[in-house]
Amino acid sequence: MAQLLVVEDDERIRTALIRALRERGHVVSSAGTALAGLRQAVEDRPDLVVLDLGLPDLDGRELLRMLRAVSAVPVIVATARDDDDSVVEALDAGADDYVLKPFPAGQLDARIRAVLRRAAGATDGAPVPVTVGDLTLDPRSRRVTHAGTPVELSPKEFDLLAYLATRAGTVVSRRELLSEVWRLPYGGSDKTVDVHLSWLRRKLGESAADPRLLQTVRGVGVRLAEPGS
Repeated sequence: MAQLLVVEDDERIRTALIRALRERGHVVSSAGTALAGLRQAVEDRPDLVVLDLGLPDLDGRELLRMLRAVSAVPVIVATARDDDDSVVEALDAGADDYVLKPFPAGQLDARIRAVLRRAAGATDGAPVPVTVGDLTLDPRSRRVTHAGTPVELSPKEFDLLAYLATRAGTVVSRRELLSEVWRLPYGGSDKTVDVHLSWLRRKLGESAADPRLLQTVRGVGVRLAEPGS
């Protein structure tokens, strides 16, 4: 059983979701606007938020960014927007999963359980900082320093760098990154990975032409390696 918050402005859909999730043993509260959802998420501290993007006062992606600034609560985006850009933008903003309307209640429940299992696994044991050359990542505080200088990263940039850091020296394919970092196991654009790698390189003070940490292996993937390795 989990404590869930459903942020959905359509009363008919909200009522149906609440009923279906309660039938599956969850404790469910709800909000019909972005700001009410943000307030409840902060005050009630649910185990997971089910978030619609088409809210009347703020776009759901903006709410997600605001929520990520103050909370690490898992979020599943539930929306009718099925274009690739919307999926990528929601995941980049910090969503843990994405489900398209209309969807069976059983599918949403399965995704909720899967996200909560991943979240529980991430908190088992105390994650320790990872150091690769002059780069240090702290998984708990989600802070990064490079040669002692703080590096400001977006949530998805941090997730990408952290995934590579835990596999330092190993070449990771773009398909694996899309699956594990963006949670897009059934496809997605390699351009998404390349754009985020470009942003990371810029923030780390390097370029694709002169990579020190983020090294591309042509036709295979990318690896995070200590300079000079």
